[in-house]
Amino acid sequence: MKPRHLDATEREERLIALTRQLWQGEITEGVLLRTLRREVLRLSQDEYAGLVGVSRRTLSDMERDKGNVSIEVMNRAFRPLGLRVGLVPRQPELLKRVSPAG
Repeated sequence: MKPRHLDATEREERLIALTRQLWQGEITEGVLLRTLRREVLRLSQDEYAGLVGVSRRTLSDMERDKGNVSIEVMNRAFRPLGLRVGLVPRQPELLKRVSPAG
């Protein structure tokens, strides 16, 4: 069963919640990408791969945290979601200190 369409506020809240989970180490980049593609954009892998200019196989590998893609490809994949690849501290305490909510 396909999830219902989210309005703009719901999409933004979902993006924020999932990004927080990523920063807290609860989910991976691949899970984030797959969940946002499905729930926020409601696109298939084929549709999304075409949108961002990567092969479906590359997108599938990224969503399963497999393979080795460049930062350029990662940024291309996350751009439609309003995200980009960046450096964040690995230690949870340091991450809390540098995050805006910390």
